[in-house]
Amino acid sequence: MAPKEDRLLAAGIYVLSFFTVFIGPLVIWLLKKDDSPFVDYHGKEYFNFLISYAIYSIVSSILVLILIGILLLWVLGIMAFIFTIIAAVRAYEGQEYRIPFVIRFIK
Repeated sequence: MAPKEDRLLAAGIYVLSFFTVFIGPLVIWLLKKDDSPFVDYHGKEYFNFLISYAIYSIVSSILVLILIGILLLWVLGIMAFIFTIIAAVRAYEGQEYRIPFVIRFIK
């Protein structure tokens, strides 16, 4: 199991994302990625999540023209909120959580 400090920082990546989507998680990840494989894993997972859901949101925004995009944007927003909370809890518990529907850009 990861040390308590690493678990707290990994969970902090997800919690900070509610307030600063990019900068807060990036700062934590860049400061601790070399020291902690656990924080590095969750940092990579968060940024893969961010990139993937940004792509899904852009596609949904285009699909607004045919009205299905409105529903997709709502669903994406709810999924992003729920998966972020689950990831924060799992990180705090010391588990490696893979967020569903994420394309792995950063390995």
